[in-house]
Amino acid sequence: MSVHQAVLYARVSSQEQADEGFSIPAQLKLLRDYAADHDLQIVREFTDVETAKSTGRPSFHEMVEFLRRAQGQVLLLVEKTDRLYRNLRDYVTLDEIGPEIHFVKENFVLSEESRSTEKFMHGIKVLMARHYIDNLSEETSKGMLQKAEQGTWPSSAPLGYRNVTLGDRRLVVPDRDQAPLVRLMFQWYATGTVSLDEVCRRAAEAGLTGRHGRPLSKSTVALALHNPFYTGLFVWKGKTYEGDHEPLISMDLYERAQRAFGKDGKPLRRKSHTFAYTGLLTCTHCGCAITAERKKGRYVYYHCTGGRGECATPYIREEKLEELFGAIVRSVVIAPETVEWIRQALRESHRDESAYHEEQVTGLERRCAAIRQKLDTAYEHFSDHKITEELWQRKSAQWRRELTGLLAAIERHQQASFAYFDQGFRILGLATRAYELWRAQGPQERRKLLEILLGSPGRIRTSNLMVNSHPLYR
Repeated sequence: MSVHQAVLYARVSSQEQADEGFSIPAQLKLLRDYAADHDLQIVREFTDVETAKSTGRPSFHEMVEFLRRAQGQVLLLVEKTDRLYRNLRDYVTLDEIGPEIHFVKENFVLSEESRSTEKFMHGIKVLMARHYIDNLSEETSKGMLQKAEQGTWPSSAPLGYRNVTLGDRRLVVPDRDQAPLVRLMFQWYATGTVSLDEVCRRAAEAGLTGRHGRPLSKSTVALALHNPFYTGLFVWKGKTYEGDHEPLISMDLYERAQRAFGKDGKPLRRKSHTFAYTGLLTCTHCGCAITAERKKGRYVYYHCTGGRGECATPYIREEKLEELFGAIVRSVVIAPETVEWIRQALRESHRDESAYHEEQVTGLERRCAAIRQKLDTAYEHFSDHKITEELWQRKSAQWRRELTGLLAAIERHQQASFAYFDQGFRILGLATRAYELWRAQGPQERRKLLEILLGSPGRIRTSNLMVNSHPLYR
């Protein structure tokens, strides 16, 4: 042939191949030396780095288009068969274009002049290369499934975690810098008052970024907030497993975050303005809720929603409403001797409460240990083919659900043990200086103070404000 121009193609399909001497530089050196020995002019070099089954080889497709335009005037140099073909479609594509291909390491040239036996042997090599890729994929999938069944996340660590290697084990551990910020994302969104866009903005301000240092997108944040991985569970191939990684959040926080999403998976609609006392009052006249609106961009007025028909009660300014609330707060007074008596009673009651929770947690932990023992024993039986896969999957899923419920119950007891004592003293402290705190706070903090003193959630009947100076409150 009179063809003296050539293109080179090199590919690696995993880091392991690069470590074993199949690296891109090693392939290119082999091909360049071959071109020099055969007096060939190299016009282009194409390289791809990919996993065995990943989609997309941009350089391969670019090379195909280059050879198509060359119309047989450029030959192709490649190390060996499995470097060029990843699947049978690759073989058919190049066969249609028909370039002369030199498989340097195999000392074989495929061209129109090749004998039928040579083409047949080449076809066998293509099938063997395809078999190698399929087998590698199957073995990889088996290994990853086995890791999942043992409780180890078999893929790249999600946002907030990182992959580490300990001995021959590859584990997922919380990232010291990112984990607290991911936990904050759940806390922000679980309030139901913060949009995904706002979570993205706060995360960016806090320095939380994606894998390549880019700001988190809205879809990335939504996926993270939907991911049960952060509770200690994970889903692999459609099945849920209890992970051996450290959870970042409680199941209760996760569920509250899920409730902040609408039924279609989008964030619930949030009002552009939030008013401190909406949802706290009901109208005495008709029983409807009291709502609010902003006038002239700065004044906030509260009024009946008129949900049961037109209501004659007039508007009231927020400042006036706060005066009425302040009168309620000022009436909350506890004598010093009563305060001390309540403190002592709280201490004694807390000792009893703590003993109860500790007893419950001990019992729950025993049940957790028993279930883990069942899982370990059942997995050994499954590995030894003493039980069927169907039985293993059914029973292990049942036990994991039980274990998840028990762990959630333990967490609730542990939180309740502290909350009981803390909340009691908190309310007591607020009651002794409630009006002082009221005057020092803004509207949102004042609402929280009202909810603590008067009970939350719930609504205050406007008649309970005991004010006759305004028709709304008669």
